[in-house]
Parts: sequence; structure tokens; C-alpha cells
Amino acid sequence: MNNLNILYEDNHIIVVIKPRDILSQSDITNDIDMLTILKDYIKKKYNKPGNVYLGLVHRLDKPTSGIMVFARTSKAAKRLQESIINKTFKKTYLAVIHGKVPNNGTYIDYLEKQGNNSIISTKEKGKYAELDFNRLDYEKDKDLSLVEINLKTGRNHQIRLQFASRGYPLYGDSKYGNDKNLNLGLFAYKLEFPHPTTKKILTFKSIPDYEPFKNFKI
Repeated sequence: MNNLNILYEDNHIIVVIKPRDILSQSDITNDIDMLTILKDYIKKKYNKPGNVYLGLVHRLDKPTSGIMVFARTSKAAKRLQESIINKTFKKTYLAVIHGKVPNNGTYIDYLEKQGNNSIISTKEKGKYAELDFNRLDYEKDKDLSLVEINLKTGRNHQIRLQFASRGYPLYGDSKYGNDKNLNLGLFAYKLEFPHPTTKKILTFKSIPDYEPFKNFKI
């Protein structure tokens, strides 16, 4: 993969924008994935022999694009995982959603994974899922909302399922909606976390410029 969009890089971490339709890490499909791409990039750039260490700290679904951070050392990986547990690792998304979403709100559910999908379940069977959101814009002619989402938990397909279950499927989501548009309207546009060694709070932002986001003022 050429033209990697790297936002930040040092000896401990690498922050990059994952393009849509690329896996975060390899799976049984053997499709191209970010972890392998970045290992190859580090190996070539720094002329490293043998296997290159790169820790996967968090994931984005294959059709979702946006900012990801990878750990270049095991110590950095451990500390970034700790920041997720301590809730100092903050992920914010932009989503284009069918319908006029409320001005703001909080969705809390229990999600249960079933095969490659997730369903709304019970407290006994599911995992706690929470997000906050604010509607930033509404396009009346197309009945589409632009929504900023603060993800409190990172469950499988959480954003897509929690909105779809309330009658607001995401643009381009054929799994939890019935939209055959090619681009899923979900982008991880802001990432904030303490640097694993300096402890300085790092904030990264990127605004998507492709359909359906380019139709809104962001």
C-alpha cells in the first residue's frame, strides 16, 4: 500500500489514518491489513532485520476509516492499553446517519456478538455499551444528520448497531440498515491519549473529505 497517511511517529508510537475497506489486523480472509502494512513500512524505513514489533492497541471495523495509534514497543502497548482501561484514551467519531437524529443524547445498551454481527441483548448476556452524541448538522433534502460521537466503550459494531436499533441507520450500512451506498458514513476523526513515556496528552484530528461527509460543513 502506497501513500500512507501518517500523522505522527516516534520511537514509541505511530499514528496513522486507516483507509476504509482495509482491516485493522489480519483475519481468515487474508485481505490487506494495517498492522502488516505498517510493519513493512517500519522494516523498510529503518532497515530492521527479522520480525518487526508493532502492537495493535485498538481496532476500527473494515469499512470504517479514521485515526489509529499503534505501539512500537511492548511497553508502549501496555501503557496505551492501561489508558484505555483508565478512560484517558478518548475516541471521537463523525457519522452520517439517516433521519433527523436528536440534538444530543446518550445511548446505553448491552450488546451481544453473534457470528460476524452484534445484537441488542440483556445485561446477563451482553456487554455494556455507552456513547454520547451531538448532532452537528442536518441536510433536510436528503434527510441525513451529521453527528459527533464520543465512544465510551468499544464494542463490536457499537455505533452502527446502537443508532440503527433506534431507527437511525448509518449512511452506507447494509449490515444494520438497508443502504447500498459504497462508503460507510463513519470516520474516527479525533484521538486523544497520554503519550506512553512522556505522559503528555496528545490530540490528533482529521476531517474526512469524501462522500458523504463532504456534503456537510464540518
